[in-house]
Amino acid sequence: MSRVYNFSAGPAVLPEEVLKETADEMKYYQGSGMSVMEMSHRSKVYDKIIKDAEQDLRDLMNIPDNYKVLFLQGGASQQFAMIPMNLMKNKKAGYIVTGQWAKKAYQEGKIYGEAIELASSADKTFSYIPDCSDLDIPDDVDYVYICENNTIYGTKFKELPNTKGHTLVADVSSCFLSEPVDVEKYGVIYGGVQKNIGPAGVVIVIIREDLITEDTLPGTPTMLKYKIHADAQSLYNTPPAYGIYICGKVFKWLKAQGGLAEMKKRNEEKAKVLYDFLDESKLFKGTVVAKDRSLMNVPFVTGNEELDAKFVKEATEAGFVNLKGHRSVGGMRASIYNAMPIEGVKKLVEFMKKFESENA
Repeated sequence: MSRVYNFSAGPAVLPEEVLKETADEMKYYQGSGMSVMEMSHRSKVYDKIIKDAEQDLRDLMNIPDNYKVLFLQGGASQQFAMIPMNLMKNKKAGYIVTGQWAKKAYQEGKIYGEAIELASSADKTFSYIPDCSDLDIPDDVDYVYICENNTIYGTKFKELPNTKGHTLVADVSSCFLSEPVDVEKYGVIYGGVQKNIGPAGVVIVIIREDLITEDTLPGTPTMLKYKIHADAQSLYNTPPAYGIYICGKVFKWLKAQGGLAEMKKRNEEKAKVLYDFLDESKLFKGTVVAKDRSLMNVPFVTGNEELDAKFVKEATEAGFVNLKGHRSVGGMRASIYNAMPIEGVKKLVEFMKKFESENA
């Protein structure tokens, strides 16, 4: 059976080279006589795997020495609580609400202190990024929070907000490693890996060292303290060992492809193929303001729910899978992460043209 073109928003497509390599190593990892799945996370062999993964990520993103890299569990959603528990010293934080995940983080923030909505695009179904160049930010907020790429709605911050000197915290789950990034502009940059990096079960947190302190909110569980994990180099308890191993493989694959500048170039080329078609199509249309379009997640509709359903069904039968939009918005969504080859996007557009001619 041949592989389908998988446009899932996550868990998502992984590089075929990585899948082949991990399959080859499944039973015997590099002379250890066992699988990484069976290996003690305290062993010398595994210690090299996790340290190499961290170093390769540091190389890819040019992560400065005064930032810690943590491989954690609980997904991005657990960070919605972990961030205020660790960073809300003044019990006040600002949130820019540009989609469902930012909204969930904002609502979670309210549990721990005063969460202030600094800006929102809810008025137009999160189809754009609000102007964040001159926000009214109280002086005593502990941080300003964004979801940088909105997986469900297909929007992306092309310019980071002007935080007026306050710490920027960003959920980058669905744009992680899709383009070069200036880590120093963030206090915390984090993401679940199951969209662009690896299998579900790992969240990577890149956090500036001065934000890692003993001073957490009263009642913060030990497992939710950044300092505990930073001091133990992500090995306080058994980490998601196999997931981290695959992330490490993807980091090496990215380096071999030419790094993040090359990935940005490819991602722009892929996205252009799809957006150019949507802009000229008489049947399909994109749902996002052009200047705020994501390179990773492309939502589109026909304007007719029955036709949307027919398209998804026929696309699936033709080997283009997971194109159904998020249950909260309907329509379609093509997630075209790093591992999606440009041929997949071109073939999808060919199929869409055929569908349009048959259903005009």
